Amino acid sequence: MSSHDSDRAFAGTSRWLARCGGPVVLLMAAALTGCGDVSLRPLYGSSASGALVTDRLKEVDFAPIPGRVGQRIRNELVFQSTGGGNALPPQYRFEVVLQENVRSELVDIKGNVGGAVYFVQASFRLIDPKTKQVVFQGTSHAQAPFERFESVYSNVRAREDAENRAARTIADDLKTRLAAYMSRAA
Repeated sequence: MSSHDSDRAFAGTSRWLARCGGPVVLLMAAALTGCGDVSLRPLYGSSASGALVTDRLKEVDFAPIPGRVGQRIRNELVFQSTGGGNALPPQYRFEVVLQENVRSELVDIKGNVGGAVYFVQASFRLIDPKTKQVVFQGTSHAQAPFERFESVYSNVRAREDAENRAARTIADDLKTRLAAYMSRAA
């Protein structure tokens, strides 16, 4: 597609939006308001029970997760949930099991590895300690690529950086999913 063709396509799109954009937006808004049982509220606002989601997250006891990556994930979850302050008496227990894997990438004809990808899968469950029932469960995935070098120290450091990136991604996802659950739970 030449730049002249793309300019013509852009001009056609902008004319269509100017002519039809308003009615399309109004039609979409009307369709969304027809969903009577859907209530939109901020993720970290008040939950269905009226309590703030940030306060409900402080009521979660995060079980230890084995390994270095597990410890990083747990530390992130605790800090993101309490903000570094004191937790409230636990109303839930959050357990996570990790599966880690490294896959070699960029293998040359001599068999030398130029890069790798670190994969981690976190299976989680939220347990109500009073009833011993699992009230919420799921899995979260993350991957982080890293380069391989001739220096052993560089390889160790590159893998640790990849593990840290993946741990942060998993912790962010778990916290968001936990907050979404807490916002709709009574």
